[in-house]
Amino acid sequence: MPKKVVAGVTKKPATPKSNKLPVTCPHCGHSQLEAPAVYSTVCKGCRQHFRVQDSGKAPALEPVARKGGRQVTCFKCNTELDVSPTAQSTMCKRCSSHMDLRDYTITSATSRNFQTKGRFVVEEGAYLFNTDTTATHLILKGRVLGKLTAEDSLEVYSSAEIKGSFKARKLVIPAGQRFRWPEPLTLQGAEISGELVANIKGGRTIVIRSTGRLFGDVQAENIVIEPGAVIVGEMKIAPSARPSMSNVPVPV
Repeated sequence: MPKKVVAGVTKKPATPKSNKLPVTCPHCGHSQLEAPAVYSTVCKGCRQHFRVQDSGKAPALEPVARKGGRQVTCFKCNTELDVSPTAQSTMCKRCSSHMDLRDYTITSATSRNFQTKGRFVVEEGAYLFNTDTTATHLILKGRVLGKLTAEDSLEVYSSAEIKGSFKARKLVIPAGQRFRWPEPLTLQGAEISGELVANIKGGRTIVIRSTGRLFGDVQAENIVIEPGAVIVGEMKIAPSARPSMSNVPVPV
């Protein structure tokens, strides 16, 4: 006789409770589970913020990236959109505004406004003036007169000159480079591998690499100092108001 299966009794194959993957904190080595699409997180061991791509498990997360392979946020309504990694532009599905996704490299004197979700480079010897420019990643080696907004990172080289104002979520000073700013910088994060002469306040995580030199006071939630770093100033660890970006004007 065929076996009788009673409803509610038949066992189904076990399914995983979660599709989370293990990531390792680059600061203390603590391992924890995170969702595949997460970009950054806070370590449950040392409470420091880190990008998942900085952990030893970052490559395992790449195959399960979002459907389009890249996510951008609308300039006007902040709607999150999935786009193809090779797309040059897109249109917001909510407010129908156009978004430029291209990378730009400025190599000569240019007077123009830019607004892109791509990478924006002002090369050494180039001059971008009378501008109001927004990009995801800004790399500055030349001169700028106007306003700059880096939605993610602003990377500054010794040859750079800024007259006007800038906003940045994270400031990056590469090894061997130097940047001086007279006003306090309010940043979510900074990575100093070269030399920075400025005061930083309200940061989440400020990292001074072994090759870094910082002359100024720092107030942040987390301060990471690698062996060999040089710091002249007062360090204060305190909760911040979590500003979205730096907004530091300087008279032109």
